[in-house]
Amino acid sequence: MKKDFLYSEIAGNIAEKIRTGVLKAGERLPSVRVLSKEHGISINTVKRIFLELETRSLVQSKPQSGYFVSPLNYLKLPLPEASQPLPVANHKEPNELISGIYSTIGRNDLTLFSIGVPSGNLLPLAKLKKEIVLAARELKEGGTEYELLQGNVKLRRMTAARSLTWGGNLKESDLITTNGCMNALALCLMAITKPGDTIALESPGYPGILQLAVSLGLRVLEVATHPVSGIDIDALKKLLPKINVCLLVPNFNTPLGYCMPDESKKEVVALLEKYNIPLIEDDTYGDLHFGPERPKCCKSFDKAGNVLWCGSVSKTLAPGYRVGWVAPGRYKDQILKLKFVHALSATTIIHEAVGNFLMTGRYENHLRHLRKTLQENYQRYALAIAEHFPDGTKISRPRGGLALWVEFPKGTDTTELYNHALKKQISISPGRMFTLQNQFQNCMRLCIGLPWTDDLGLKLKQLGNIAKI
Repeated sequence: MKKDFLYSEIAGNIAEKIRTGVLKAGERLPSVRVLSKEHGISINTVKRIFLELETRSLVQSKPQSGYFVSPLNYLKLPLPEASQPLPVANHKEPNELISGIYSTIGRNDLTLFSIGVPSGNLLPLAKLKKEIVLAARELKEGGTEYELLQGNVKLRRMTAARSLTWGGNLKESDLITTNGCMNALALCLMAITKPGDTIALESPGYPGILQLAVSLGLRVLEVATHPVSGIDIDALKKLLPKINVCLLVPNFNTPLGYCMPDESKKEVVALLEKYNIPLIEDDTYGDLHFGPERPKCCKSFDKAGNVLWCGSVSKTLAPGYRVGWVAPGRYKDQILKLKFVHALSATTIIHEAVGNFLMTGRYENHLRHLRKTLQENYQRYALAIAEHFPDGTKISRPRGGLALWVEFPKGTDTTELYNHALKKQISISPGRMFTLQNQFQNCMRLCIGLPWTDDLGLKLKQLGNIAKI
């Protein structure tokens, strides 16, 4: 076990240095013997490490010369521009576009770059089925009874235990289970806002959150973001006198995939607490980190119970199971009351099965494989984009998650691109979906949660060719 951990740690450290540019394209890596002696591991283990890095397209071997950092051409592509939303509340929803794209869910005849969930081929489906059968056998009355209002004890206990990895230090009594993360976010917004209140959201941001805010009668102020560091805190400060609540996705937000630095998270938490503005944190993607460590959350720095931390397994394990939770801090009573009115109970068997899955340790093993696959997919997508997309294309540098943001040269209309691509059985998410303002028309999001195949590579090439027309 210790050797496996050391193997993963060394491979992860080298990968991180390559990704961040510490080790540059073309540089020679230490020899097999040097690494073996330096870390006290066998030569075969070092060879396994290099083989692992080769499969991830990070290094390449040269006969009689050793291992070198691969020429990652996609890193030469520039980053997308920082967003500059207008400081006004606009509600220009692209309803027809969003409805059309989400109506393609389940279409086996399409390559769904547009739906931001991992493919079933990347999920432990057989093991999940066994857990459901086991839950039905073990639960009283076969799981047909309502569960506790606060939710499945096992699921809450395991979620609390896992919070130790990011400094959450939660207890099972701090958590309330929900029917997915969107249900958790909806309960939070209903608990602490009323129609006419103003909410600050990241721009670009998840369409579901934008639509939820509008459906509750909230005025939306979009906050500028940087594609690497996330929300512009100075821009947020200017909006503070106008807002009643803030909702952020600081860890690998969709569509940009950035991870806010810890110091920024800490500053935002302190800032909102000072002005008595609640912060709802959507941490759905936090477990999908490409680096060696899971990032902290805004909740990690919350001392006053002002952060309502929401999560789920919808992007990591089972999108259709609708298993989520919220640690609502000082708003716990309001959330429980609303859950009683709107749901009363989650799906007893499903929440028990997921709780069991987390308890066995299978979840962590699954996450390791999934994170590796997603990072490799990002690199393969990016290499295909560098080779086949129009000159001047820019891409994000996600540090985790399921999304890759592509910015085409000005003049490209990705809604038109979507319509043309759909005729070729390719579905994308145009950038206009991720805002309530007239911006991001030349951008799109691609989901990297599909299993990589030669055909998928051809679809990306085809998409690039369509964009050149």
